[in-house]
Amino acid sequence: MITVTIADDQPLVRSGLRMILEGEPDVVVTGEAADGAEAVALVAATRPDVLLLDVQMPGVDGLDAMARLAAAGTTTRVLMLTTFDLDEYVYRAMRAGASGFLLKDMPGEDIVVAVRQAAHGADALLAPALTRRLVDRFTSDRPRTDAPALDRLTAREIDVLRLIARGMSNAEIAAELFIGETTVKTHVARVLMKLGLRDRVQAVVVAYETGVARGPREP
Repeated sequence: MITVTIADDQPLVRSGLRMILEGEPDVVVTGEAADGAEAVALVAATRPDVLLLDVQMPGVDGLDAMARLAAAGTTTRVLMLTTFDLDEYVYRAMRAGASGFLLKDMPGEDIVVAVRQAAHGADALLAPALTRRLVDRFTSDRPRTDAPALDRLTAREIDVLRLIARGMSNAEIAAELFIGETTVKTHVARVLMKLGLRDRVQAVVVAYETGVARGPREP
């Protein structure tokens, strides 16, 4: 069973998400929180597989809660909930370790799929088109940053990182590069290890901030 905690200050949102998730045979909601502080306490107490975390809440908001969870080294996958698909708070939360974000008006079946993907560490990004647009929006006007660890990546690993940033799954990357999917999985694992990243979402952020996602640097 996939265990889920829901954190949102609106009772109707929480009850709606609970209804959607508990209609699935492999998902159970183990707790609800009305603010970030409650969410952090619940995660520590029950260790759910996935936390649905609202960005904007009174008191301790979603961003502060994400920072606390990251500092505590939680293994719970965090999906940020937002009403807006371009929200800098979500981008900052992704940098802190969130596994992705969901729009509150997404179809219920898409939310269920996202929760399953997060719980099982699926190779595809959550809401990839929105994630790419979000990251691109908030890195396009910023100077590119240097990541010394990029020098440890091979040319093929750089190619894989660039395709990860485009939201491609392992199967899609394999087809694009004409290599086996098992080989792609190995490259992805090495990219994450060499860059010290938790998952593919953080890899996307690094790819955009360093300019890898936009192609080679200008001489």
